Amino acid sequence: MQNVARMVAAGLIGLSSLAFVSCGGGGGGASVAPTPAPTNPSNVVSVIVDAGPNNSSVNTLYTTVTVCVPGSTTSCQTIDHIQVDTGSNGLRLLASVLTLNLQGATASDGNSLVECTQFVDGYSWGPIALADIQVGGEAASSVPVQVIGSSTFAVPTNCSNKGTAEDTVAAFGANGILGVGVFEQDCGPGCAPPNTANTFYYSCSSSACAEIAVALNSQVLNPIPRFTTDNDGSILDLPSVAAPGTTKLTGSLIFGIDTQSNNASGSETILAVDGIGDFTTVFNSQTLTQSFLDSGTNGIFFDDTALTTCSDPNFKGFYCPAGSPSFTATLMGTNNTNIAETFTVDNAQILATNNPTFSVLPTLAGTFSTATSSNTSNTFDWGLPFYYGRRVFTAIQNQRTAVGTGPYVAF
Repeated sequence: MQNVARMVAAGLIGLSSLAFVSCGGGGGGASVAPTPAPTNPSNVVSVIVDAGPNNSSVNTLYTTVTVCVPGSTTSCQTIDHIQVDTGSNGLRLLASVLTLNLQGATASDGNSLVECTQFVDGYSWGPIALADIQVGGEAASSVPVQVIGSSTFAVPTNCSNKGTAEDTVAAFGANGILGVGVFEQDCGPGCAPPNTANTFYYSCSSSACAEIAVALNSQVLNPIPRFTTDNDGSILDLPSVAAPGTTKLTGSLIFGIDTQSNNASGSETILAVDGIGDFTTVFNSQTLTQSFLDSGTNGIFFDDTALTTCSDPNFKGFYCPAGSPSFTATLMGTNNTNIAETFTVDNAQILATNNPTFSVLPTLAGTFSTATSSNTSNTFDWGLPFYYGRRVFTAIQNQRTAVGTGPYVAF
């Protein structure tokens, strides 16, 4: 059973912590030439890591999505710089960039259906609407999406107490977020009847908002299972990046696993994940059972008291070691497979100061506890730097591929 906890752990760790990094000025270090952009097959869409719509993002992966009023081929809008997030599920758009008039969804009691999306460092509040979605050559019809920042309803206390509001492009660091994780719904059975008290979905009237249970097919949905084909998962294929980084990086988001010649399984290590998308990381003699891959976080986040954290408040939560220490950790799936991975941590303040034009920093890391202000001693978050130089598979729950049934990740 899917648990609502994964939504809380998905997404936006640390995006604001390096917000001062600009695209102006010069910078030294290794540079990786962007991959040429050939005509993509229908199941492939280009992705890019760059400074984003606020010109200050770091290690944030974007793509372009077209949304339409359901059933229309003319009332459509193409929106760039939508963040690609394997740690959440469903499409969320910032109201300030949406020009379409999408019809709002209603709760089971006839009131407006509004959601509090909870990320590790804050929340986003906005109504649910229906939209046709196109990503590359793949399309899904009448999908529930969230329109962030457009609600006239007051934010309930049990939503606003989750942290800082992230309802603008400046705060969000993107024009929206495309969740392509291992589950079909963004919340799942934990928010479905009879679970009224879920703190995610609300029935809102002119007088008040109250928590409400929402049927699975009415929750915000991962669009991939709604595709006609190539609907069992996705692959992120990004080139490698030499330290300290580069200005931008392009790669591919490939839909489907074992559905076409360009998404076939090979010799990857398969890590099955549990009901909230977690596997185990063994690090520094710790067995961290709440570990996950997440392209929506901008660094590798873990707790190590031996590593120096940055003293500058602009880098709160990031590591600033004296050198460039390397570490080895073992990732273990619920299917008892395991693989050892080595990673390097550089001084975040030096990375940003010496390379002000860089939006791609492969050795950026931080402490998870500081980022979340919660009990996260059992967590290891393998963020976007883990994806550089890899072809990472995300198989959706209950979907069958040639090498097994989701949910699993593989690389």
